[in-house]
Amino acid sequence: MERMPVVAEPDSSAPKGRLARWDVEDPAFWASTGRAVAWRNLWVSMPALLCGFAIWGFWSVISVWMKNLQWFGPNPRDPRYYELAAVAGLSGATLRIPCSFLVAVAGGRNVVAVTTALLLLPAVGVGVALQDPGTPYGVLVTLAVLSGVGGGAFASSMSNISGFFPKRMQGLSLGLNAGVGNIGVSVMQFALPLAVTAAVFGGWGGSARVLPAAVPGLPAGTEIWIQNCGWVWVAPLAVLCVLAWTRMDVLPAHGAGSTASCAGRALWMNFVGLLAAGVGAWMYAGLHVTIGVVLPVTIALGVAATRYLAPADLRGRVATQYAIFRRKHTWVMTLLYIMTFGSFIGYSFVFGLLIKDVFGKLPGGAPNPAAPSPTLAFLGPLVGSLVRPIGGWLSDRFGGARVTQWSTVAMVASAVAAGLCLTDVGTLAQPETRFPIAFALFLGLFVAAGIGNGSTFRMIPMIFDAKEAGPVLAWTSAVAAYGALLIPDVFRPQVAAGTPERALYGFAGFYLLCLVVNWWYYARARAEVRC
Repeated sequence: MERMPVVAEPDSSAPKGRLARWDVEDPAFWASTGRAVAWRNLWVSMPALLCGFAIWGFWSVISVWMKNLQWFGPNPRDPRYYELAAVAGLSGATLRIPCSFLVAVAGGRNVVAVTTALLLLPAVGVGVALQDPGTPYGVLVTLAVLSGVGGGAFASSMSNISGFFPKRMQGLSLGLNAGVGNIGVSVMQFALPLAVTAAVFGGWGGSARVLPAAVPGLPAGTEIWIQNCGWVWVAPLAVLCVLAWTRMDVLPAHGAGSTASCAGRALWMNFVGLLAAGVGAWMYAGLHVTIGVVLPVTIALGVAATRYLAPADLRGRVATQYAIFRRKHTWVMTLLYIMTFGSFIGYSFVFGLLIKDVFGKLPGGAPNPAAPSPTLAFLGPLVGSLVRPIGGWLSDRFGGARVTQWSTVAMVASAVAAGLCLTDVGTLAQPETRFPIAFALFLGLFVAAGIGNGSTFRMIPMIFDAKEAGPVLAWTSAVAAYGALLIPDVFRPQVAAGTPERALYGFAGFYLLCLVVNWWYYARARAEVRC
């Protein structure tokens, strides 16, 4: 008898948006309507994640324009310019810990809709706070913490999308979701420098501030609406929130209970992550505790809060999934993912400030009239994001370990070459002459990190069984996201000392360690796990 196609339909007896059956490994189910449902969810997930990354990373651009406007005074080396982007990085990484478990208890549709709505808080908050140069620094730090919701969204989004596609398409589907999401950093870095130069929102958008000194492409006296860095995201976020609510689905195994209870869980777990991140931000930006203390304390708080403050029906699941911490390969893959995604997001957060601080000054501290524009920083995360799906696709064909091995070789070479290029650049009468080759080498770093990003993410489902792969994916992405804090924090003192190359040599040494680790555990002929 011919097998009838299986149709994925909403469960009429369950809360809104829940599917009655989902079996992506059944060819008949996938070919009938499963494929259409999966892609529909992915089409909404990608732009929502893009906006999440944009909000998470927009402090990298805001900080540049605050420095242009001398927001904290005439001292261009005021550490607060770097601290705001670093705090956002800290928050986004910490929120990934509770968000790793969120889809299972709240459902993908509910999580994406709630998270997208929460992103309106930092968007509107920045639009209001940056109208007044007297806004207390603590308010700005709080908004940076809230913007971390966009970083946390990555863990829940990837966990959700992985359940909609068969195993043979995990590299492509996860690569597309993450790749388009990562492009949010590039879109933001390109769009915001344009948005701040016009009264896009009329009178209700607030008044302009005047540039006290010329910057690349703009003369002194130009009117700047820095608050537009927040306002431009309000309408897209509102539209995407509606789309997530009306066009996305909840898988049968996810989000038991009513829609209201699921939305409540999503809100609570985000609050749990913000609580831990807030403590870390207070230590880092308020008490100026060293990052070597802030980072482990914040991670420990995030893990403990997720374990003990989660809803009752989640605690048992979390305790069970914490078994991944007893697996050796969890820690090996965490190291490799720090190398790839940690580098991508860290360089994305600091690239604009690096261009401004390294090439924007002449010997003696005078502004460089021929300085390159920090706006060019958008190209780094753009190329890194575009090649990430290629890394997943190559891994589907040739194996993730092999792709990771070659991308790591490229990262070592690019970091060393970029360090050599930046050596003594601050002593040159025309530092901009070194910029083209330095810029090209940084783009090479972004490309290699992007490809490795896709390949390492593809390796995890091959190393772990289905029950543990999701939590491991979420955990590794959470820890790697701390690169958004670590890389700016490493660069800051070295740039101030005029030795940015030392930071790059340190990163190259770390990449070399990861090269050996990947070869030993996964890439060599007699490796423990061939993937």
